[in-house]
Amino acid sequence: MTMRDEQDAVGHLDWDFHHGKQVHEIIERDDGYVEVSGGPRAYFEPYRRWPACEKRAMRYARGRILDVGCGVGRVALHLQRKGLDVMGIDNSPLAVKVCKLRGLRNVRATPFGGIRFRRDSFDTVLFLGNNFGLFANRREAQRMLLRLHRMTSSDAHIVAESLDPRDTDNPFHLAYHRKNLARGRMAGQVRIRVRYQGYVTPWFDYLFVSKTEMRGLLRGSGWRIQEFLPGEGPVYVAVLAKTE
Repeated sequence: MTMRDEQDAVGHLDWDFHHGKQVHEIIERDDGYVEVSGGPRAYFEPYRRWPACEKRAMRYARGRILDVGCGVGRVALHLQRKGLDVMGIDNSPLAVKVCKLRGLRNVRATPFGGIRFRRDSFDTVLFLGNNFGLFANRREAQRMLLRLHRMTSSDAHIVAESLDPRDTDNPFHLAYHRKNLARGRMAGQVRIRVRYQGYVTPWFDYLFVSKTEMRGLLRGSGWRIQEFLPGEGPVYVAVLAKTE
């Protein structure tokens, strides 16, 4: 769903950072684990400061591009400056407003799960910044992969960034993975909410997967792994192509 103002913690965080304020983003998990994130600076980074795997991923951005979870337009603005046809979507109205202030021409306040586009609308769909997580869980991933298959051209690509959740020695994370598996969830299916000042998002699922788990999610979806672009540590970018 699109965030109401009191729920738009991420949007208010981005808005304040864009206007020069010092901000702190709090991530709260449903097991009580809380951490302060690295903050929104990474969301505003210019291309020269991007991780190498994301720079390599840009060679697959072609044709009509959909940037899912575009945030403040980090990726979409880079592509727009290169003359490419890009649309950004995000469920944060304030983040979308920041995008427009920064010059992104085609951006909508739309949640990923609610997208509706005609067949053959896009040639590339981007989920950078670990945004494969927006697939949320196994069932939702399979549903949305099929929807993306219908919305895209025959030679389309999905370019999606994730990380292997098991590549950690944090005992709280490892215990959470075990708890998830015991209740029939994927190990890296985290249920979180974001806090900033008095703003709090609703609880939502965010999905981190290993490469093997990603392959499993693609079965029957009409998509296949074309290439993995390794990143730093557990991070990687997957390039997906159509099987048919």
